[in-house]
Amino acid sequence: MSGPRPKTCDACGRGIAPSAVYYRFTLVLEGEQDVLDPSGGGSAGEDLAALLKQLEEGPESPQELEDQVHWERSGVVCSACRSMVVRTLAAPPEPARPH
Repeated sequence: MSGPRPKTCDACGRGIAPSAVYYRFTLVLEGEQDVLDPSGGGSAGEDLAALLKQLEEGPESPQELEDQVHWERSGVVCSACRSMVVRTLAAPPEPARPH
């Protein structure tokens, strides 16, 4: 009977000893948009048709467009990287303005 497989931190690449604590994660980023940009001046249907035409004629492949809308990753991180991830994803100290 063999022991657990060696693990590698997905953030820093260091090996994680079998006796060390590690953290599993799953991160999913999904693009959303509440409303279409009304600057087109047409109806919602016309604006949507214009947007679809723009996407079809653009240089991005369907896979590139899909990757912009949905990205997911899972793995393990070491204790040091867990702290960094938590700090990065913690709520900002003051309300952020739109990008």
